[in-house]
Amino acid sequence: MFEIDALRLLVTVADTGSFTRAAVRLNYTQSAVSRRIASLEQRAGGPLFERLPRGVRLNPAGHALHRHAVDVLDRLARAEREVAAIHAGHGGTLRVGAFATANISLLPAALRAFQRARPDIEVIAVEGRSNALVQALADGALDLAVVSDYPSGLPTAEGVTTTRLLRDELFVVLPREHPLAAAATVDLSDLRDEAWLQDPPAGIPTLLDDVCARAGFTPRKLIRIAEWTGKFGYAAAGLGVALVPSLAAWAVPAELVLRPLDGLLPHRTIHTALPATALPAALTLRDQLHATSDGAAVR
Repeated sequence: MFEIDALRLLVTVADTGSFTRAAVRLNYTQSAVSRRIASLEQRAGGPLFERLPRGVRLNPAGHALHRHAVDVLDRLARAEREVAAIHAGHGGTLRVGAFATANISLLPAALRAFQRARPDIEVIAVEGRSNALVQALADGALDLAVVSDYPSGLPTAEGVTTTRLLRDELFVVLPREHPLAAAATVDLSDLRDEAWLQDPPAGIPTLLDDVCARAGFTPRKLIRIAEWTGKFGYAAAGLGVALVPSLAAWAVPAELVLRPLDGLLPHRTIHTALPATALPAALTLRDQLHATSDGAAVR
């Protein structure tokens, strides 16, 4: 393995044609340049320069190594510029994660504004459950995530900090032909005989468990559907009802209605999550998310 300083010295000697002139350019002594080139030639397995009466020039082996050295040094220089730009918040890639309903309107609205302001930054967006997103932040696989405490509490991980973004009200979704669809508010106890559409973690109490307990009953039946499109499809077919966050309201099909729950006001909280050392671009997007969440368009 050739050392970077040795490759840089090889290129400088080749450019100047002289150990002495290379020493002046690099602020070395002439003897230090001679020793380092000799060490490089030993590592290379043979001479790299022809020694001339007045200076030196590359031999065939030296030309081959010089070509690779120029390429390596150019790549390193570009890497240094790219890393410096990323740390300054200019250019580079920003890896962003969010749970499903945050990807309906909240995050897309923030990313639209962010990318208009920062077109030099490439955004890679992924979707996942909040606990997986927090772990990805801890593992260095994400730069920012939008996470929720629903259905079973806000996940945590060492080195990850969260900031409350907004309170997201939960409604019940009903088919339009449901007897309670025309009500201004719904008493949850009137839904005690319904099947509930949810994908809860096994054995972990959820917000649905809590609000049903406060209404004096336990759900008669749970239908485990993970995706919101599936939940909406089952609800539209009259096969069950579900708690739906307001962030998902934009995606609710016309066959369904959202109704608030009388007196219970169930809600979840949405948070931005960042690693301990956040990129400037991630901080900019976090601020844009907070600005977006203050606008009526995403509520």
